[in-house]
Amino acid sequence: MSRVASSVLGLLVLSLLGCAEGEMLCRLGSDCPSGLCMSNGMCALPRDGGMPDALDLDTGTRPDAYLVMGDTGPVDSGVRTCMPNRDGIVSRAEVPLRPGLRATFRIGANATVSTTGTMSGSARTWDFSGAYAGDEDVLSELTAPGANWWAPIFPTSTHAARLSNSSDTLGVFQITDDALLLLGVVSPTAGATQTRLTYDPPVTVIAFPLQAGSTFTTTSSVSGTASGIIAAYTETYTSVVDAEGTLITPFGETPTLRMRTEMRRTSGIATLTTLRQFTFVSECFGIAALVSSNAFETNVEFTTAAEIRRLAP
Repeated sequence: MSRVASSVLGLLVLSLLGCAEGEMLCRLGSDCPSGLCMSNGMCALPRDGGMPDALDLDTGTRPDAYLVMGDTGPVDSGVRTCMPNRDGIVSRAEVPLRPGLRATFRIGANATVSTTGTMSGSARTWDFSGAYAGDEDVLSELTAPGANWWAPIFPTSTHAARLSNSSDTLGVFQITDDALLLLGVVSPTAGATQTRLTYDPPVTVIAFPLQAGSTFTTTSSVSGTASGIIAAYTETYTSVVDAEGTLITPFGETPTLRMRTEMRRTSGIATLTTLRQFTFVSECFGIAALVSSNAFETNVEFTTAAEIRRLAP
């Protein structure tokens, strides 16, 4: 379960938005020059080779007048749009999460990384656009609870998604007006070897609005079964937005906040595992990159990543 925990904090914030162009249709992100295929089957268009700047969520077109809002519907018109205002604050309205959003991530494993980035005066840049060990492009998508076997167990869930490139385990999440919450972890199918873990209370993955200095902690009791084996332990997640700057991925360049998260799993007085993760959150994109450590990593700015993922064309 250590890989589940290492990925749980980042991938499922998947709010991958862009500006669609004309009649360019798609089924997968790889069908589009931008690497982003919207749930309406339209390609998203990157602006000037960088990140897109706004999106009509319903039609996939660039509206004449922009609205900044979430995914509950329009304020005074028929479009739902996210446009980054570059104020250094990621609000709930700037992270429109809903089932069907999907995009391509380039994922490396056991890679040498620089989590500190580079400095030019007071400006920090993280450049993850190059090649890393084990790189492969993977389509990530948010799915609705629907008729899935686990849906009745988590009646407040809004979406789920695969947690790791090396496992088919799903994280089950709820998005509210002020937080993204982890409710549980499940296997895609039920059965004797199923995974069905619930978190009490739910883990706060992101608390909105997110800005430099934001910090939040959840201590949760985890119970259920993991691959058919009864499990019961405690996990504590502590997150802080500890830096801001510019993020460069294979998809483009965007202002970003870096959220540092530390997870500690315990049983009684024994520490079962610890993990570290950096999540790079951008307005209207949610997660544009994340870097996860190996278990029991002691360095805050670690240099070997168990997994690094970033938006890719």
